[in-house]
Amino acid sequence: MAQLWGGRFTKETDKLVYNFNASISFDQKFYKQDIKGSMAHVKMLAKQGILTEEERDQILAGLEGILADVESGKLEITSEYEDIHSFVEANLIDRIGDAGKKLHTGRSRNDQVALDMKLYVRDEITEIDALVKEVLVTLEKIMEENIHTYMPGFTHLQKAQPITLAHHMGAYFEMFRRDRGRLADIYKRMNYCPLGSGALAGTTYPLDRAYTAELLGFDGPTLNSMDSVSDRDYVIELLSALSTIMMHLSRFSEEIIIWNTNEYQFVDIDDAYSTGSSIMPQKKNPDIAELVRGKTGRVYAALMSMLTTMKGIPLAYNKDMQEDKELTFDAIDTVKGCLALFNGMLSTMRFKKDRMENSAKNGFTNATDAADYLVGKGVPFRDAHGIVGRLVLYCIDKGISLDDMKLEEYKAISPVFEDDIYDAISMKNCVERRNTIGAPGADAMLAVIEQNKKYLQEN
Repeated sequence: MAQLWGGRFTKETDKLVYNFNASISFDQKFYKQDIKGSMAHVKMLAKQGILTEEERDQILAGLEGILADVESGKLEITSEYEDIHSFVEANLIDRIGDAGKKLHTGRSRNDQVALDMKLYVRDEITEIDALVKEVLVTLEKIMEENIHTYMPGFTHLQKAQPITLAHHMGAYFEMFRRDRGRLADIYKRMNYCPLGSGALAGTTYPLDRAYTAELLGFDGPTLNSMDSVSDRDYVIELLSALSTIMMHLSRFSEEIIIWNTNEYQFVDIDDAYSTGSSIMPQKKNPDIAELVRGKTGRVYAALMSMLTTMKGIPLAYNKDMQEDKELTFDAIDTVKGCLALFNGMLSTMRFKKDRMENSAKNGFTNATDAADYLVGKGVPFRDAHGIVGRLVLYCIDKGISLDDMKLEEYKAISPVFEDDIYDAISMKNCVERRNTIGAPGADAMLAVIEQNKKYLQEN
């Protein structure tokens, strides 16, 4: 059992205790970050005269060799080691001898693991942000191609008013844009280096923490050593942001599942993102959308578990905090997988434009426009509302839409109606009259699309 401690103990740790305490099975995931942090630490120690240049060069060469051998598969990370830190240090000592024993000078596992976790989370934020941007690029393309694709907009899952597919996709564009903003905020807020904080109270060595932070791409060193080793706010913030991303993906998936039903038939999901039934040969199931929806709860659980873990921990570091890793790693992997698969499904999905427009027409989504038409003729809105309600009842009884009614049928309910009612309730005109910024009209949508393009180019 390779450990970084033991001098104070008179016998070996019980095997069950060792296994329960060990973290190598999961913290090996950030071996790159551990080695990167160690290399920066060693360079700083040499700059400060704590290590000689020869010792620095020996240690750096040893760390580079370990990294290369792990990545090539020549060196395996095994459960022989308690954690990734002991794996790296033990192998370094085996390779370069006593110089390797100086790697840990001026450093504790507490600030070391805090650094590794920050470096790992920071790298993953960059990758997740890129995946969210890919979804935005797909959405922008769909918007641009569907400015005149009419469909029903819904409230309470009831058809409400006519919109365009571009407008509907634009709502999700705004959601995922906010998600990227949250990720950027977290990155900026967490980008301070904890290394040099020691176990909780710093160190007597003359460290240059600002130099270490600069080497690792941080904005500066953290300003309180106790907070530095016990802070997991950035993990909680990330899990919260990931939960919001999954909530948006789940809402979107739910709509795609509904749109894919035989009753709606708004979309045709590509065969590559569908599955069949083992017994019913006619089935084509939206399993990717359903799995994305289902995995949302998994990410939520990670957030709640992390909040629960941290809620009772006194300053400074406590072993409870080891529980941050598996939760975070799993949530990150889940979100990355869901984003990639969802974007593939979305980018290959076919929209049935005629079906969407017919659904809007047959769902009385132009009823509000008929009422507005009457208001334009001098009828008080409350009276107009009642008249159109009677029109809708008439259509339901006849099994027709407002577009199908003859002018004499309109006049039988209100003599105010004239031939121009058909222009007032056409899908195109219903949409185009809503043409202020943020609405589904073509000019408004083109202006939004241009802003979206600019945003994607600049971010």
